[in-house]
Amino acid sequence: MVDVPFVEKVFSAVEKLMNAYDPDSELSRLAPLGEEEILANCNRGVRPCYEAAFNLARESGGAFNPRWKGPKTLDLGAIAKGYAVSLVTNDFAFVSQADMLVDLGGNVKSVRGTWKTGVRDPFSGGFAAVVELREGEALATSSTYYRGSHIYDGRTGLAVSNGVASVTVLCNSAMWADGLSTTLFVLGPEEGKKFLDDKLKILVGDMAVSALWIMDGGRQEIYGNARFQGN
Repeated sequence: MVDVPFVEKVFSAVEKLMNAYDPDSELSRLAPLGEEEILANCNRGVRPCYEAAFNLARESGGAFNPRWKGPKTLDLGAIAKGYAVSLVTNDFAFVSQADMLVDLGGNVKSVRGTWKTGVRDPFSGGFAAVVELREGEALATSSTYYRGSHIYDGRTGLAVSNGVASVTVLCNSAMWADGLSTTLFVLGPEEGKKFLDDKLKILVGDMAVSALWIMDGGRQEIYGNARFQGN
């Protein structure tokens, strides 16, 4: 049986610590500090999220940038939801034997069992592809069709306008699926594929990663094994 209060408690704790819009959150208080000071002073439970964000910023050349609003700011909104899902599913993987899928605003991970989930077509409202999500796998999508133009290029601070409509990432980490989907949205398919070829092992080791770009007009680009059915 799913412990709903536990799930809500974890999500609430991450939100309280890492809310960039709350001046009293830990993230807001740490924002003026340097990277090493942040890692030394942040809550240990969320330190892996900070570490991943800083590493991703370095290896992406700033395309993913937790300081995209300025040098004394922090915003981990592009990776923190995925990290919250990772925290919940890591705990449930040890205590639950029931089939279970966790979904936090489109950041999805299978704790137990195999599930099918759709990748939305940004233009028709239907599905552009269907993914069989195997046990332990996570999926995240970055797009503009729900919230409009809200994804920013960390190198310029400007809204992304590169012909990408959505990017979906499949891997074994909800945190990395979340962070990488935003990064690949910013980079686009050509630069994004090169980034994955050059930097993926540095960031995630041997973890397999697949990505699906949907471009304006509906053209699709894929990286990794082609498990996006119907594309």
